[in-house]
Amino acid sequence: MKLFKKDAPFYKNVFILGFPIALQTLITVGVGMLDNIMLSRLSQEAFSAASLANSFITIFQIFCMGLGMGASVLVSRYWGMKKAHDNEEKADISLKQTVCLMLRLMLLTALIFALGALLIPRYIMLTYTSVDPLIELGCTYLKYSVATFFFLGLSLTTTIVLRSVGQSRYPLYVSIAALFINLGGNYVLIFGHFGFPQLGIAGAAIATLVARIFEAGAVLFYLLIIDKKVGFRVRHFFMKTRTLIREYIRVCIPVLISDAIVALGSNAITMVIGHLGAAFIAANSITAVTQQLSTVVIQGVCQSGAIITGQTLGKGMKEKAEEQGWLFLGLGFALGFLSALFIFFTKTPVIHAYGEKTTAEAVSIAYQLLNSISLIIIFQATNSIMTKGVLRGGGDTTMLMFADNIFLWVLSLPLGLLAGFVLHLPAFWIYFFLKSDQIAKTIWCVFRLKGRKWIKKITTGNN
Repeated sequence: MKLFKKDAPFYKNVFILGFPIALQTLITVGVGMLDNIMLSRLSQEAFSAASLANSFITIFQIFCMGLGMGASVLVSRYWGMKKAHDNEEKADISLKQTVCLMLRLMLLTALIFALGALLIPRYIMLTYTSVDPLIELGCTYLKYSVATFFFLGLSLTTTIVLRSVGQSRYPLYVSIAALFINLGGNYVLIFGHFGFPQLGIAGAAIATLVARIFEAGAVLFYLLIIDKKVGFRVRHFFMKTRTLIREYIRVCIPVLISDAIVALGSNAITMVIGHLGAAFIAANSITAVTQQLSTVVIQGVCQSGAIITGQTLGKGMKEKAEEQGWLFLGLGFALGFLSALFIFFTKTPVIHAYGEKTTAEAVSIAYQLLNSISLIIIFQATNSIMTKGVLRGGGDTTMLMFADNIFLWVLSLPLGLLAGFVLHLPAFWIYFFLKSDQIAKTIWCVFRLKGRKWIKKITTGNN
């Protein structure tokens, strides 16, 4: 199989699906970056605390991505069946059942996280840092973010479902509008312009909540009123789903478990960094957004990989799906190198954007972290497109669940703890070892793709 070949329709399809997703991801990351930069004008403590509090929200976000991407495996496959007129009526019912189960689980998850932010914010912040000012500011941010979980979850999962049937433009337009709402809200609420009170970190949380409410409302309106491909309406939320539960659990739940445990692992990495000192926390806050910016195109290709693979297999074209898998692997290598170059050449202006209140020690650590990230990103791009794209779209979700967790918990976290707290290595090597699972997963993905066991049969349940 070839990693690169002339296949204009394939690359065009990847671009059509991936570009709006990448642009929407860029906007989402941009919102977080604007929050951090604006808060850094107040103090290093303000944006560090918001970054740590957002680590808890990010866990929920990854849970939602797991729910959405798990559902996407089924939705894209059923959509492919409908287009190929293969059990069209059963595929349509199963598609709606999938969305129904996803939304129910998402609301339950949002309730759990919201209660945590409301009732035990201090305990949550203590897991990230022992610095009292950061804990107090972080508690304030979480207090004003309680309702955000519900609206963020609705917009994330609904958007992924719409993308799975080729509808990615409308969510993009909604995100652009939400960006300006958040930006305006930050300006007036953080600093107290136009007669509004100066709320600082609380203002950032409130502005984000307002933007999320708008985003969720607009996307749900489209899904429930306008959309005709998924055809999901309010009454379908109460539909019977027993016939699909076994298939949903087999395919979707491993994605949720995998992403959830990986989220906890990423959270553990944040905890490790949080206990390495205030300067390390500030440096990581800067580099986290930079890394996200460098991977927006990668994330777009990841999701387009899952959708294209699922739809291709839904049409019964196994050999074509295998050929496309190798092309996606080649795209991963190429995008990884481009992302590495992006990080390397933009690190200085990005670090300076955080202003003079960032300490010299934090700046020095940030440079080391970004140098390390520019190396790791090559492997991260490649395996992400395979694990969260092609292999997931093929239904290989259970094996991916085991691989993700073995490499994270058995390899990278122990090495990172050893590097940081025992060997006291420089920041470059601490971060490198904390992310060493990305290298191991890349090697594993090549062998998994070559073995051809990643394509799994998916049924419409017992309808």
